[in-house]
Amino acid sequence: YMRGTVTAFSPFDARADAEALRKAMKGMGTDEETVLKILTSRNNAQRQEIAAAFKTLFGRDLVDDLKSELTGKFETLMVSLMRPTYIFDAYALKHAIKGAGTNEKVLTEILASRTPAEVRNIKQVYLQEYEANLEDKITGETSGYFQRLLVVLLQANRDPDGRVDEGLVEQDAQVLFRAGELKWGTDEEKFITILGTRSVSHLRRVFDKYMTISGFQIEETIDRETSGDLEKLLLAVVKCIRSVPAYFAETLYYSMKGAGTDDDTLIRVMVSRSEIDLLDIREEFRKNFAKSLHQMIQKDTSGDYRKALLLLCGGDDE
Repeated sequence: YMRGTVTAFSPFDARADAEALRKAMKGMGTDEETVLKILTSRNNAQRQEIAAAFKTLFGRDLVDDLKSELTGKFETLMVSLMRPTYIFDAYALKHAIKGAGTNEKVLTEILASRTPAEVRNIKQVYLQEYEANLEDKITGETSGYFQRLLVVLLQANRDPDGRVDEGLVEQDAQVLFRAGELKWGTDEEKFITILGTRSVSHLRRVFDKYMTISGFQIEETIDRETSGDLEKLLLAVVKCIRSVPAYFAETLYYSMKGAGTDDDTLIRVMVSRSEIDLLDIREEFRKNFAKSLHQMIQKDTSGDYRKALLLLCGGDDE
């Protein structure tokens, strides 16, 4: 079940694409239009075939050529499109915990939104590619309850969806109510265990029950009772339990809202969701923000960067 905007291009000819890309980048100046049209209209597997054909035909590395011929955000976007899907998340996490300062936003976005199977895969790829243990790297760069919840999510042991036990739903909702609203101070550990390990279908019922018991949405309680990185992570987990596409629609909206654009987030989300659920994200975006994703990208970006993002976005939902 894929609800992406980018699908396999047909009829596909990797050599013809490689030749067109070489021609677009050869000699003086670059034909950016050709580059962006080809790379946004082929899926990731096809882009890897184009890179292989490019090396076979010309003895050149396509990604190196893109890096030397393109600049700025447009370059970042094209190079991101070329990154093999299997390594995309591991790469993003590696760069989020490398060097000075940790990018908590990236840790939060990826670990809150990926399925247990995806998280297990990320850990394996991280070990293979970087010869390092992802959990050790993350615990070395984070602390407190934020670190604890990340570690819980990294275990990828969330209960699978099954029959929901209403008695347990009631119990969890009560525990959360007592751990937050009814307590002076907050029992963060209860939030971490319940939100980090219960099944998605169970937690959706818990959130409804919580509202009935307390008169608050669970998000309001988290907002009041916690702060900083932990608060952002708990909220991301709750939002992803409710709806992953809605979570990404909101992430995209805030990457562009107000002064300046968080291009790293915009690129990461547009590329990583383009073959998974970008159609659903567009739908949620239109529903929740009274404008289309297409319109917002149009208004907020420019040049070849904008052209490429709009092609990834696909249609305008106005």
